[in-house]
Amino acid sequence: MGLPSRQPVHARHRDGPGGQHDRGKTPRLGLGGVASGLIAVFLGLPAAAETLRLATFSPGLSRPGPGLVLAALQKGNDPQITAAIALIAEANADVLLLTDLDWDYRAEALGALQRRLAGQGLDYPFAHAPQPNTGIDTGFDIDGNGRFSEPRDAQGYGQFTGQHGLALLSKRPILTDQARDFSAFLWADLPGSQLPQADLPEGAGAVQRLASTAFWDVPVQTGAGALHIWAYAATTPVFDGLEDRNGRRNADETAFWRHYLARAGSSAPFVLMGLANLDPDRGEGQRAAMRRLLADPRLQDPRPTATDAPAGHPLATADFGGTVGPLRVDYILPAAGLKVQAAGTLGDPRASKHRLVWVDLALP
Repeated sequence: MGLPSRQPVHARHRDGPGGQHDRGKTPRLGLGGVASGLIAVFLGLPAAAETLRLATFSPGLSRPGPGLVLAALQKGNDPQITAAIALIAEANADVLLLTDLDWDYRAEALGALQRRLAGQGLDYPFAHAPQPNTGIDTGFDIDGNGRFSEPRDAQGYGQFTGQHGLALLSKRPILTDQARDFSAFLWADLPGSQLPQADLPEGAGAVQRLASTAFWDVPVQTGAGALHIWAYAATTPVFDGLEDRNGRRNADETAFWRHYLARAGSSAPFVLMGLANLDPDRGEGQRAAMRRLLADPRLQDPRPTATDAPAGHPLATADFGGTVGPLRVDYILPAAGLKVQAAGTLGDPRASKHRLVWVDLALP
């Protein structure tokens, strides 16, 4: 579907199937081709740039109970999963962020997906998938319906721990020991937080995390050094009341990255990517929050499009039906200093309501 051809890159070392690690308590500080290269040197010519394809996709690999996705992946006869895997294989990204894959402690679902992809000739030997916030009980009646320990009372919506989780797959080594996880960062600790207006139960602000799924800064080793993947999946800005709790949290999840960029600086190459669940121009949510992020001069927006994108909405990445129409909610935003070669989207309604977003970077 209009993908430029390129040479695939395959990793030579293999991690365990999940590559996951236990997340310790996050401190409340918060935001804080060797031969060809040698030939080029001897001839006085610049070495060829390395092309790295990044992709983010919400593949719909979530089910209403623990273990159900694993079973479906193992059986191999689910047409939705087959279509999602085909779309991932078509993209053939070097680094792939999945924003809707049920997490489990042993990373069995992730491992089953890796094996299915390998069967399509797409080998992802490196993975990063710590436990997300989804389904972790807060101990409070967050939605105020008089009942506790329901999906909307969790740190992030989830019918069980790990539903709708995140997973990072890579052909290149993931520097897990250098990864940073800000998933436990408290909503109250964000400068200018909208938590006071979110109408949480008394005392809940002391435990309510900002990330509805996860906030990661994960370095991936490339021939040009480490590229930091800043990954997240924000809550949808709907399914709440007049207090606009989800809309406020969604905007603050996006605002987190502007604060993190101010603290972390832009010296190390990075790419912010994932599911923002926020269109800058249309639909529900505090759209100005996304406009501010897209306008940040430290980031660049490749504005990926495709010939088969929804008519009149070339930048749209999802279509949830109804009267709103297609929306742009999935993003890959490289640092301003990185060179973008190409960008686009791939879609198949049999696979997901979301389109896969990809960007090719030229690394020196």
